Amino acid sequence: MAELNIQPLADRVVIEPAPAEATTASGIIIPDTAQEKPQRGQVVAVGKGTDDVKLTVKVGDTVLYGKFSGTEINVNGTDYLIMRESDIYAII
Repeated sequence: MAELNIQPLADRVVIEPAPAEATTASGIIIPDTAQEKPQRGQVVAVGKGTDDVKLTVKVGDTVLYGKFSGTEINVNGTDYLIMRESDIYAII
């Protein structure tokens, strides 16, 4: 995890998605065009929350989120997602 110079606002978090699965359990290689978007990742930055919303996730947590959740951003060549904490389904 590289140094990230982004401070999300309010109830937003920045997540580094886990790499997509490149092979199946039986060893078949999945081409890039057929790989599914990952639905888990590691939290790398969190906002300060709001008066109504206190954040429960913290930096370093591994989380599950929806397949199409968040907005994709690229910082220094690394892809991240920025989303509201309410778009996160679980901490694992």
